[in-house]
Amino acid sequence: TSAALALLGGSVAALVVWKCLGKKMIQKKMEEARRTRDEGMKKMAKAVQQFREQVPSVQTDAILSLPLLELAGRLREGSLSPRTVLYTYLEKVSALEATQQTNCLRHFIPECEEQLQEIQRHEEKGLLYGIPVSIKDHIGHKGHLATCGLVQCLGTLMEEDSVLVKVLKRQGAIPFAMTNVSQSLFSYDCSNPTFGQTLNPFNPQKSPGGSSGGEGALIAGGGSILGIGSDIGGSIRLPSSFCGLCGLKPTAERLRWVLGLPFQPSSRSDLAKGAKYWAIPCAVGPMARDVDSLALCMKALLCQEMFQLDPSVPPIPFNEEVYSSSTPLRVGYYDTDGYFPLPPCMRRAVKETRCALQAAGHQLVPFSPPRIPYVMTELFLKTFFADGGRAWLDVFTGDVVDPALKPQVNSCKMPRLVKKLLALLLKPLQFLLLLLKLKEVAMISTCRSVKEMWNHHHQIQVYRSQFITRWKELQLDVVLCPVLGPAFTTGYPGKLLTAISSTMLYNVLNFPAGVVPVSTVTEADEEELKLYQGCCDDPWDRTLKQAVSGAVGLPVAVQCVALPWQEELCLRFMKEVETLSRNK
Repeated sequence: TSAALALLGGSVAALVVWKCLGKKMIQKKMEEARRTRDEGMKKMAKAVQQFREQVPSVQTDAILSLPLLELAGRLREGSLSPRTVLYTYLEKVSALEATQQTNCLRHFIPECEEQLQEIQRHEEKGLLYGIPVSIKDHIGHKGHLATCGLVQCLGTLMEEDSVLVKVLKRQGAIPFAMTNVSQSLFSYDCSNPTFGQTLNPFNPQKSPGGSSGGEGALIAGGGSILGIGSDIGGSIRLPSSFCGLCGLKPTAERLRWVLGLPFQPSSRSDLAKGAKYWAIPCAVGPMARDVDSLALCMKALLCQEMFQLDPSVPPIPFNEEVYSSSTPLRVGYYDTDGYFPLPPCMRRAVKETRCALQAAGHQLVPFSPPRIPYVMTELFLKTFFADGGRAWLDVFTGDVVDPALKPQVNSCKMPRLVKKLLALLLKPLQFLLLLLKLKEVAMISTCRSVKEMWNHHHQIQVYRSQFITRWKELQLDVVLCPVLGPAFTTGYPGKLLTAISSTMLYNVLNFPAGVVPVSTVTEADEEELKLYQGCCDDPWDRTLKQAVSGAVGLPVAVQCVALPWQEELCLRFMKEVETLSRNK
């Protein structure tokens, strides 16, 4: 007996030592990654200082204020040099980071100097000649990490540029910075244990949105003129909404890049995780200050280089005729999806935009998206948690879980039987679910077999067909609808996972969708927010009210949607909305 107790005690002690060593290794990796980032920032600041000493008369503010189209024109004609523009933006980024205003940068790309030399050797100037471009953390760049905010991804450098980065470079763009993301990309806040919390440049108490929050903060802060993000539930559109930018989520297959995912499909669990990207595919797209910038980026990317590097991308060049058209549009509209009522200012934005479009000669038609509760619980969340979240949990092995994700991680760790019992017991007591942070548990059902998973994929296709049928019956060209906003106070996105129904719908449908800022939060909006009750004034609704309060002066946006493969029409509609809001 004493020997058994001694053996047990020794095993426990060994386990404690092993866990302590594991934690120390994690901390060491994280500290090394932060040190590497800081050294890169110092190199960037030093390079900027040397440039300023060589060229002291650069009109920084004048360059930073130029819209992308005008900047591109001046670079191509030679009245501005790519070197001057690059270092002007590097100086702005350096200033942002030095003051810790946003913490939006994950890493400076020192190879931007090599790309600068490379484009000057080319006889032909691409559409993005000399334009500094920032890219989201997980879009692969040779010699750099694609971390997804995870410790397990800190040791592997990308061996080559992703397709997207290759095409950007071929068009003369200069990738110069990689931006911060939420851990595992599964949050619309923007924080991870390694690189910390990114802040909204308009208000440091607010989130920039996520998971492309680093891009949103950097562009809104003036440190980048064009960025590339990705979107599988709103990760381009939510940061655009929170930060007052224009952002486009294209049809997922319209553009391609080497996906920096934190897994290789070597097991059934990994294959289950991969399946979610097939059922609801992730899209990559541009983020910028205006719609013309998005259109120029799409035009540059939809080129022969893209089609040759990845033959699975349909060879459909950008249709300038559609984008430039002035034909009146038949616009469907709604200001609530009936699932998660948004704050008054977001509904006001749709109403005002609808009236402006009608006054401009467009035809407005009421439209109601069908069965959003079904889409949210049975299609979207079930896709992500088809295996009960086991594959997602795998990416946190040997990692520290970010506080924004702890409610979801803890929910997924519960045994299936416990989840089922909780769902059964708590369903009549919805008001308790938020307090217990278990609302997602009651909502998520898993796929218990391969047959059930294929049937689930089929259900998604059926819903897409039904949605398109309703769209066609109303003879719509585009749809105007709300987007989640204004910017949440940091920490709140993790408490309100299901608030993203306004954006996730168009990931399930795989429709192109873009966000355009049209207004700002007013004192009247803030007063009206005090009366907001949501669905039934439960803790879930009150949490949303807390999340968006104190937002006077922050951007308010709307969402513009078109049918699959009609990115040019979506952008044309976004441009119309942008023009009308600016005129107003």
